[in-house]
Amino acid sequence: MNSIKRQIYNPLAILAAFFVALIILFGVLWVLIPPPPKVIEMATGFPTGLYYQFGERLKSELAHDGVKLELKTTGGTVDNLALLSDPKSGIEFGMVQGGVADINKYPNLVSLAGMFYEPIWVWYRESAFKNEGGQLRVLGQLKGKRVSIGNEGSGTLALSQALLKASDISENEIYTQKLKPDDAIAKFSSGELDAIFIVAAAEAPVLKKFYAIPGIRLMNFEQADAFTRNLPYLSKVMVPRGLLSIAYDLPRQDIQVIAPTATLVAKEDISPALVSLLLGASYDILKSYSRLQKSGEFPSAAGLDFPLHVDAEIYLKDGPSFLHRHLPFWTAVWVGRFVKIVIPLLVILIPLFTYVPSTKNFLLRLKLAQVYEELKIIEKNALNPDLKEKNFRDLEQIEKRVDNIKVSMLDAKELYDLKGHVGDVRARLNLNR
Repeated sequence: MNSIKRQIYNPLAILAAFFVALIILFGVLWVLIPPPPKVIEMATGFPTGLYYQFGERLKSELAHDGVKLELKTTGGTVDNLALLSDPKSGIEFGMVQGGVADINKYPNLVSLAGMFYEPIWVWYRESAFKNEGGQLRVLGQLKGKRVSIGNEGSGTLALSQALLKASDISENEIYTQKLKPDDAIAKFSSGELDAIFIVAAAEAPVLKKFYAIPGIRLMNFEQADAFTRNLPYLSKVMVPRGLLSIAYDLPRQDIQVIAPTATLVAKEDISPALVSLLLGASYDILKSYSRLQKSGEFPSAAGLDFPLHVDAEIYLKDGPSFLHRHLPFWTAVWVGRFVKIVIPLLVILIPLFTYVPSTKNFLLRLKLAQVYEELKIIEKNALNPDLKEKNFRDLEQIEKRVDNIKVSMLDAKELYDLKGHVGDVRARLNLNR
């Protein structure tokens, strides 16, 4: 117990305890601020769709920074949302079609940015609309027709159903089939379907499968403005003649289509460093990615279903941080982690440094108080003949310790006062010999 008590008054022990606590705090903060993973998984869509193609480009960009992106093919947006909301799926990111998600069902998801327009194309057979001059102008003309509206789990199905509902058309009024794109195209080509709904970016490889089918056209959404007013997540997009294919002259005239925004969605606990990495890579990809968008239009914070991640909002507004602008990705990550730890520590330590003089004085007082405590015991036992020799030995040790105490000029008085009191105790012991 006396040993512990002596350590309480020992300035070196106090200083050592302080540094141990500092190291422990640094270690705890280091664990609480983990680095981003080097392998991440992203839900895309069909291999023939632009979600998957975009994922492939993103994978190539991230590989330059030492991050491996694994792509998971899915049925589309609905499947991607299910995977993102499943904690056991291992999926951290997914491409999601705007307007499909009920955000109340997915409170733990955030948007990183809109990436590109993804129009809904309605391909139709001219022969199926002979009475309308071979043209499909409004969705009400589909009543009684054979129409593929998208497969289960796809954004195409969700959007086509929303458009039919907005047009006050029930699925009982048309012969709907819920087919995957390749199956729908095969039936369309053989004449078993009159029209196909398909959501895809203009560059999606799946659209090329329509080019050689004779006698088909693309619908011009003459009610595009009305749809965008009723369904705010949609945008009206102008498609110039021949944009899809100059060789096949598709479309055959300027048309207007309606388009949701394809969005990169993530779990809310995504590492901020990955947000910067993904958006930086996306900027490089989207510079020349879609023929429907204006230069610099994407990545965008417009047309999103889910709340925008706070770091993504900062990035889209101000660009990459200073570290990520001037340092390689992983160097910036480790420097950023170190800074995030050092700043809280400085917040703690800077006020402490202002108390260094008083702390130094306090430690000196502790050291002197320990000596006075021992002098009190010797003085108390000064008249006890059985402790005479012990008192002299203890006093001699105290004198040696006091002689070794080093103090500044300002603290010299306290030291010389102590030496005087030690001399007083020795004088008393000498009187009682």
